[in-house]
Parts: sequence; structure tokens; C-alpha cells
Amino acid sequence: MPDVLTLGEVMACLRADGQVRLGGSARISVAGAEANVAVGLARLGHGVVFVGAVGPDQLGELIRRTLRAEGVGIQAIRTDPAPTGIVVFEQRLAGVTRVDYHRRGSAGAALCVSDVREAFAAPPRILHITGVTLALGEGPAQAVRAAVDLARAAGARVCLDVNHRSRLWSEASARPVLTALAARADIVIASDDELALAAAGDDEVSRVRSLLAEGVAEVVVKRGPAGATVFTADQTLTLPARPVTAVDVIGAGDAFVAGYLSGLLDGLPPAGRLARAITTGAFAVAGHGDWEGAPTRAELSMLDLPDGTAVR
Repeated sequence: MPDVLTLGEVMACLRADGQVRLGGSARISVAGAEANVAVGLARLGHGVVFVGAVGPDQLGELIRRTLRAEGVGIQAIRTDPAPTGIVVFEQRLAGVTRVDYHRRGSAGAALCVSDVREAFAAPPRILHITGVTLALGEGPAQAVRAAVDLARAAGARVCLDVNHRSRLWSEASARPVLTALAARADIVIASDDELALAAAGDDEVSRVRSLLAEGVAEVVVKRGPAGATVFTADQTLTLPARPVTAVDVIGAGDAFVAGYLSGLLDGLPPAGRLARAITTGAFAVAGHGDWEGAPTRAELSMLDLPDGTAVR
């Protein structure tokens, strides 16, 4: 019985050292919102299974090898005839990253309900889903809905990270889908500008109240450099961001989610979950890569050390 099961598309990632149109070198890795969360949780010592599909190519083998090396269960990753998707990152300005996706017709977009049903042979404690997978096509969207049905039937908690990708679908298309799914989740996580896609209401307060009234136990709002807030039926708590020098903000939200779910799995109260989430998010922005900067459990306290400390 895994702690967490998550599903989605994981792609090969090319990180250019300069402007792509000028040529030059690039580093190859893997990327994908749900896979980032899976790695973050595995580094914190939790059992995670990733459900997805990769192509019959070397990029697919890279993905399997990387996730396996990070301790993520890959038994539910299927090989599909379609090629593995690719994402290209270019840091155009300091703090500004340009992203190009090559995912149309990819293996990850072939995710289907049967993939999920097979994975639920051992139901998890938590199912983690995101709006990214919902936007990949009808097959992946049906797989997400089936996963939610199976999770609720098994008594597993459902965590939804809104994670809206405007290049995959418009707000008008996303809102009814995300709102319907958010009402079935136990935990809803969104940035402050995404919350309107998951709940009815004219402002943040009314949207949070709407979700709590529908049965959502916790609403977590990410505020970037301003920290984050958790809302429950009994309390509202805001914590500031950890002071770090931001190097690369890609993947910070996924690291935040991994920290929050880790705290939940460890039985921490909402304040403790939020504090861990903010810490893991800070680690992510302090290093390069989607998931490479995610901390291990032993490293969580390193942000409390003064500058100039040598850990020997």
C-alpha cells in the first residue's frame, strides 16, 4: 500500500544553456508536475507510485531510470507506441524562463482508465492529481476521474493541485472541469490567481468558503514570495516564505505540494504541514531544475543554519 499514488505525463526535459534559436548546448533530464511531486515525496522517505506512459525510445528509458533512481515506484508506467514528449526550457532573463512543449500525440497523452485501474490494485493513502493531466485530452481526463472514484471508494484522500496551464486550455474551458473535481477533493491547492478556477465566488474568502462548504477539508493558497495560507473549517493560518536567493522558480509549486503532503502523511497539524511545504518550496527555488533541488528529510533543517555554515 503506497503512501501516495499520482498520475500524469512525465517528459524528457532539455535545459538550454543559452537562447535556443542561437544553438549551443543543453542538459537533458526529466520533468512533469506530478513526477516532480513524486520525487519530492520519495526524497522525504515516503512510498510513491507514478502512473503514466512513455514511448518505446531512449527518452522513455531515461524517465524510468531517473524515477527509479529517486525511489519512485515505476511499476505502473506503461510503454506506449507513441513517442515520449519533450519540454524545452530557456532562461531568457534572470527570473524569466521560456518553455516550449512538444507533447501533441505523445505517449503521456495516451494515459487511460485501464492504467489507473491496474495501479489501484494496492490503493494509496493519498491520490494526488493536477489540472495538467486533465488538460491533456479526454483519455487522461477520464483517467483522473476514474482515479478519484477509486480513491474515494478505497477511503484514500484526494489532493488536487489546480496547476492551470494556459497553453493547454483556456480558463473558460478549465473552470467547469476543475470546479467539479475540486468539490470531490479533500485538499485543494492553488496559487492565489488560480483559486477562481476551482470555486465559485467573487473573492478569495468566498471561494474558500464555497470549497469548505462542499466538503473540502483543507484549502491551501500559494502566494509565491509572500508565503502561503491554509484554510480549514476551524482556522486560517498564513506563513511567510523562507528567505532564500531564488535561482530557478520552475518546480517550486510541486516541491511545495510534496512538502505539504509529507507533513500530512507524518501526522503534522496544518501549521506543521504548511511550514514543511514552504521549506521544500524554498529548497526548489534555491537550485536549478524541476525536481533536482528537492530536499531529503535530513536536509530540511539546513535553511535554519546561518549563512557561511559548512556542514561537515
